Parts: sequence; structure tokens; C-alpha cells
Amino acid sequence: MIPEAKEVHLSRKDRKVLEACCRSPVTLQRDLKRARIVLLAADGRSTRSIAKEVGVQPRIVSLWRHRYADHGLEGLQDKPRPGKQPIYTKVTDKRILKLLDKPAPQGFARWTGPLLAEALGDVDVQYVWRFLRSHKIDLAARKSWCESNDPNFTAKAADVVGLYVAPPAKAIVLCVDEKPSIQALERAQGYLKLPNGRALTGQSHDYKRHGTTTLFAALEVATGKIIATHSKRRRRVEFLDFMNSVAAAFPGRKLHVILDNLNTHKKNEPWLKAHPNVQFHFTPTSASWLNQVEVWFSILQGQSLSGTSFTSLNQLQEHIDAYVNAYNDKAEPFIWTKKKVCQRRFKGRRITQL
Repeated sequence: MIPEAKEVHLSRKDRKVLEACCRSPVTLQRDLKRARIVLLAADGRSTRSIAKEVGVQPRIVSLWRHRYADHGLEGLQDKPRPGKQPIYTKVTDKRILKLLDKPAPQGFARWTGPLLAEALGDVDVQYVWRFLRSHKIDLAARKSWCESNDPNFTAKAADVVGLYVAPPAKAIVLCVDEKPSIQALERAQGYLKLPNGRALTGQSHDYKRHGTTTLFAALEVATGKIIATHSKRRRRVEFLDFMNSVAAAFPGRKLHVILDNLNTHKKNEPWLKAHPNVQFHFTPTSASWLNQVEVWFSILQGQSLSGTSFTSLNQLQEHIDAYVNAYNDKAEPFIWTKKKVCQRRFKGRRITQL
């Protein structure tokens, strides 16, 4: 049943607006039909005749007649619609974060999206993944860290960094450390051709061990050159033997040697007394990354040791010696760029609940 038609009285201003709407080529069809309905109603046309001319149902004509009569031009706009209520809210987000603070289920190393969804019970796994991505939470990636609890961190760090930035005049600054238990592994190697035509180097999973060697290395900070020797073990006696060779390489020069806190590096006062031109500087506890020779060990591993095969321990040692010689031919000093070295805690970096 169609409600009784209301009379429509158009002001001159509203008529101009509706006529302009009908003439505009960019007017939406729904807005065009509403404008025509009101204009025809203002001319005294009946609801059914307007419906026939515009091509809509009579109830539609009645609706827009009443809407304009009651609210004017604003009545021709769509009313705001509430839409569907969201299934998941901030309470759901808090539940996910709270669950991440708890240990993973027994037998699992870490939480995953499906495990979180299963533990929550009423949350879809796709929403869990979307939430984790939006908060940049990566459940698979792992990063280790080490916090130094050395009470003298600031003084030790300043001492080491000072040697890098402003070394003493006419003195040699050396970074010394060991890379222990480098294995001489024999593996089958060669080029592999994949079904898609791509060729790459490869090696077999099985291998044969031919012993290990410990590499003692000293990096000269000013030039970047390396002094290195091999040893079967890394005891105090081997360390002091290496330091004897280092001291002999710089006769009559003052040596400032940067070391980490390994036990064999400490309590060597008799040797230091016999070598008054050598002074040891120790990095803070759990901060051996301040020792630049650690950077060189990483370069050695990546450029010389990874993906290689050796049939004997001597072959491994000769291989490392050849790399050291080639490296020294093009050696360049490392440039210290870190502006601040501070004893920072990770307590404030944890993700807290929303």
C-alpha cells in the first residue's frame, strides 16, 4: 500500500540545484532519479505517473517525496548505515599479546599463528596473522643479544674506542684474539645443474674430518694488516708464544694490545714485566665486539673458509696463510664510525600489552 502522497513545494534555489543535477553528465543515476522524482512531484504529477516515467516502483517515488517534504535537499542523501559489527576488537588484540607473553605449548619451541588461534579458541588464524603483521611481530625470526654487566663498562669502552679514534703518537695499536677449532673438513664439491637450467656450486652433506687448528691473529689498527699463526691449542703458553712473535715484529715500538676477557689473556704480569713496551687493554665483559679483529675473523670465514674442502690439516693451514698474505697485499684499516658506545638494557624494548 502506497502512503498518501505529500505535496512538494520547491523553492527557486532548490529547483536550480535539482535541474543542474539533472543536466550534469557526472551525476550518479540514483541521484538523477531522485532529482527527477522531486521535480515532477513539484509539478503536481501523481506518484504512479512519476514512477512510470522515471522507471521505478511507486513506493520509491513515495519515499523520496516524503523525504524531500520533511527534510529538503538533505533528505535526498543516503542515511548513514551502521554496518556489520566487527567480530574482533581491541580486547581480542590484548588477548593475543597476553598469550605471546606466556610459554609456547609443551613440546613446541615457539608460538605460531595456528598455535595462537588454537589456544584462543574463537579467533581465526587469518586474523592472528593480520594482527601480527600490523604490529610487525615476527614469530619465526630470532635475534640473540648479550647485555654486559661489567661495572667498569664505560671506562673500558672509552679506553678501547680512544685507541681507535686517537691512537697514541709513535705507538702501534693491535687487536688480538683467537679463532679456535677451525675444522679441516673434506667434502665432495662441484657445480650442480638444476632442472630449471640454473647452475650453482654445491657440496655433499657427508664429510671427513682431518683435525682442527687454532688461529691466533693480531690486527694492526693503523694499516689493517694481519699477523697470524697456527696452534693446536689455545692455552696461556700458546698465547704468550704468539705475543712474543708479535712483539718481535715491532722491535723498540710501544704496543697497545686490545684483548677480550678470556682467562688466558689475564694474569700475565710476569710476561708484561719482561716486555715493558707492551700494554694490555681489555674490552668490557660480554663486549668482545669492540675488538676489531672479530670483524676480520668474520671476513675470513665468509671469504676463505665457508664452502671449502681440505684433505689434511696442513692444507687448511696453508690455505689460511695464503689468504692472509693476499689480504695483507690489499689491506685497509677499519674506520670506526659508531658515535656512542653505551651500556644499554633491553628491558624497555619488549612489546607491552595494548
